[in-house]
Amino acid sequence: MRAGETTTTRTGRARAVPWAMLGLWIAVIALVGPFAAKLGSVQHDKVTDYLPASADSTQAAKIEDKLPGGETTEMVLVYHREGGLTPADRKTAAGQVAEISRQHKLIGGIPKGIPSKDGTTLMYPVASNEPGADEVKQDKLVTDVREVAQDEGGLNVDVGGTGALGTDSGAVYDSLGGPLLYTTVAVVAVLLILIYRSPVLWLVPLVVAGIADFMSMGVAYGLNQAFGTTVSGQSSGVMTILVFGAGTDYALLLVSRYREELRRFERPYEAMVAALRGCGPAVLASSGTVAVGLLCLLAADLNSSKGMGPLGAVGVLCGLIAMMTLLPAILIVLGRRVFWPLVPAFGSTPKGRRSLFSVMGSSARRRPLTVLASGAVLLGALALGSFNLPGPLKQEDSFVKKPESVVAMETLAKAYPDSGSRPIDVITPQGRADETLATVRGTPGVGSAEKGRTGDGWTEISVFAKSAPQSAGESATIKSLRDKLKGSYVGGDSAQQIDLEATNARDTKIVVPLVLVSVMLILIVLLRSLVAPLLLVVAVVAVWGASLGIGGLVFEPLLGLKGTDPGLGLLSFVFLVALGVDYGIFLMHRMREESLAGAEPTTAALTALRTTGGVIASAGLVLAATFAVLTNMGLVQLVQLGFVIAVGVLLDTFLVRTYLVTSASVALRRKLWWPGALSREPDPAERTGPAGPTEPPRQSETVGAP
Repeated sequence: MRAGETTTTRTGRARAVPWAMLGLWIAVIALVGPFAAKLGSVQHDKVTDYLPASADSTQAAKIEDKLPGGETTEMVLVYHREGGLTPADRKTAAGQVAEISRQHKLIGGIPKGIPSKDGTTLMYPVASNEPGADEVKQDKLVTDVREVAQDEGGLNVDVGGTGALGTDSGAVYDSLGGPLLYTTVAVVAVLLILIYRSPVLWLVPLVVAGIADFMSMGVAYGLNQAFGTTVSGQSSGVMTILVFGAGTDYALLLVSRYREELRRFERPYEAMVAALRGCGPAVLASSGTVAVGLLCLLAADLNSSKGMGPLGAVGVLCGLIAMMTLLPAILIVLGRRVFWPLVPAFGSTPKGRRSLFSVMGSSARRRPLTVLASGAVLLGALALGSFNLPGPLKQEDSFVKKPESVVAMETLAKAYPDSGSRPIDVITPQGRADETLATVRGTPGVGSAEKGRTGDGWTEISVFAKSAPQSAGESATIKSLRDKLKGSYVGGDSAQQIDLEATNARDTKIVVPLVLVSVMLILIVLLRSLVAPLLLVVAVVAVWGASLGIGGLVFEPLLGLKGTDPGLGLLSFVFLVALGVDYGIFLMHRMREESLAGAEPTTAALTALRTTGGVIASAGLVLAATFAVLTNMGLVQLVQLGFVIAVGVLLDTFLVRTYLVTSASVALRRKLWWPGALSREPDPAERTGPAGPTEPPRQSETVGAP
């Protein structure tokens, strides 16, 4: 008790502070509520929301939106019969296209059908600027066209093209919100029930995480309004995952320490204050490191990556704030009974038992170099699997279940193998339109080219390549056009894919070193060492390589995924490094705390593992499970990202953090803290003789299980 502080004062504070905090949070929810509800209105999944900001294809798309009539919705009606189209089929197709033309204003009037050489397919290019840039109206147009273009008498009809593909992609992203949230909540709830073994306690952090997610939505909307931050289905989904995953991790650490302090303090308020003082610095440091790592994505040129950085940081920080303020207040108000039936009684001692992490620590103590070398070889071997990752992901392979637009694209690719079915969009200055058109027609690989809309000083030219979409031949044609047409922009679906791959490669070269340097500097400041931070960073990079390698062994051979998302390497690296270092801070913070208290290096390392192992394992399971939810979504890029991060977190939790980092710490002894003050203190091993220090008493092995 501080001087001048009475028991009545302390009791009054213990009652007032939690209720005041609850009142503050009610005010925050009321303030944020209207903004959180608007997040969906600023979420967009248009191509330009994912494209690189400075690429040719992005500039072409922006200029096309400003041409007369605004943004064009392009579709392709594909009529197909395996045995060959009949005259009745052709009549049906012509009638349906005419009906679509009557219902909607099509560019160029009623289009003419383009038959395939084998007579099995008839293609009708359809385009309209009737909806403009309104995504809702674009989707309605595609839906209206599909309602008219129906199968009839064995004739298969599919609507594809850029507009239909965008509608199908948007439908998948729109479906993420509900299922993603519900599945995440269910997964976290089950894990918390198993971890806490209480009918009540599991619900408290889950409710707080839900409130934090609501808060993050309001903050994300505010960022969009203030700074124009890109909000996409992918980034908002990952934000929710991080709120529940990282937020629940912080709750696990706090509740574990709070349970421990309740045995030492009679009043819950005093126990919570002690718990916050004990684990607060580690939680603040780890969450700050994760946020800084994610914010490094702001250096990316890809719009989707650049927008994911701040939204991911918002998710982590909102989870942190809620778990460090609202969760303590609720737990204090509920008192000890929230732990029922395993209530920690004041003055009691936890049951002594030899934990799994004690066994792991013992093996690391006996043969640290053997364990370290074996683990390094295993991770290296797994990383070799990354050479088996499938090639770049094509648009038609980006869905787990093929929608109608992809079926149409596949039919076109088979029926028109020697011609492109999707246009390459060339945007050229109006005064050079004829010259550009002549150059385009003379470019090898170009099948046909026609001028389109003109306005605002620009002319649109639609180009069809001789090669199939996203083939090597079409890619070569696009690169030739870009080399020849200086001052013009070359866009379209295939050009966008080329720009995505090139920009991801560029972003990786910039963001990866930036993340490594930023995280390393923060760890140096936190741990007062160069060796310990380097150890943690090397460990998480090894985990990333091994996780990608496992992906290479699973994606195509087991899951049948035919391509790898170009952004998988960069995004998985950022998340695994940031989140892996997060757990490393929990372990190293306790190890440093034990060393500062005078513990011998080996004892400090093993005690840190025993006291934090249970919490880190529980937190790792929760975080891996929340990211694994993404593998149930309908887009390959989300499936791959969720798989790699979930596998990486599990590797980090149960192999790297428990065995390898601990073994390295035991082997390095005080060199781990070089050049800090801890590295210069006398090593007790020098005074204990060849046998080394004895293992600490078994009682210390019982601390820290959540």
